[in-house]
Amino acid sequence: MRILSEAHFPELPNYYRGKVRENYDLPDRRRIIISTDRLSAFDRILTCIPYKGQVLTQTARYWFEQTKDICPNHVLDYPDPNVVIGKRLDILPVEMVVRGYLAGTTGTSILTLYKKGQRTMYGTTLPDGMRDNQALPQAIITPTSKAFDGGHDEPLTPEQIISEGLLTQSQWDTVSAYALALFARGQKLAGERGLILVDTKYEFGTDAEGNILLADEIHTPDSSRYWIAESYPASFESGKRPESFDKDFVRAWVAERCDPYKDDIPEIPRELVEQTSKVYIKAYEAITGETFTPDDRGETPRDRVKDNLAAYFPRR
Repeated sequence: MRILSEAHFPELPNYYRGKVRENYDLPDRRRIIISTDRLSAFDRILTCIPYKGQVLTQTARYWFEQTKDICPNHVLDYPDPNVVIGKRLDILPVEMVVRGYLAGTTGTSILTLYKKGQRTMYGTTLPDGMRDNQALPQAIITPTSKAFDGGHDEPLTPEQIISEGLLTQSQWDTVSAYALALFARGQKLAGERGLILVDTKYEFGTDAEGNILLADEIHTPDSSRYWIAESYPASFESGKRPESFDKDFVRAWVAERCDPYKDDIPEIPRELVEQTSKVYIKAYEAITGETFTPDDRGETPRDRVKDNLAAYFPRR
């Protein structure tokens, strides 16, 4: 299996290793972001999924192109299928989560809070009598704090964001307008592909001139929830979980066999890894309408990435 498990190049400056990305900050305020194939869950790396990094980079590329008329983004170049050259931004400390349906499983999801009896959350009040996975009257923003230190994100209201100085009123007005417009475009284009964009998250940052730009990724299978539109009505009526790109085989397999936060991770079967890779590729093709073409140049994916980044290495 061709896997990009790491992409640490000592020749490049200011290295930072994230859970799944390798980052390098260049002196001219550009950032090299390399998406590896690492799969992260339970605050650790479980395994690597072939072509995952390429799928996510190219899915985000599709959406950045489809939305650049709505909101400027950080992208400058794509020298490799796994690599983005972007503007280095100061990330704003609020993650913009937009939701179109009463769905979710985490402690901060609106469905979890709704089932606990809450009706007013994130500064929005929802009506009584809603059912699991029902469409909301309109898309809403459920902002959370951006936990840079590995802590947990916390729910916020627009009033808190302003009063606590996380964003200025002008910044909040800008990012909330951007987020809703991006989501509307995402739902429209997804609908044309037979998909429902259920919810997603956006990160924004400011450049050296103070302009607000869309950062990180957009509408990928890792940052967004998609349902299959054709089967959604029957699933909703029967109270079943809507059909989606279920790529959490590995996560579920591990959780059934150990305490993933404490125990050693058992060896994950190759067929499970390959199955997950196929789901990522299927998601890419369904979302973009394009055929996935793996880039298998180079003796290894790491060699290919290094060759394609040669122009960014210091000249001797």
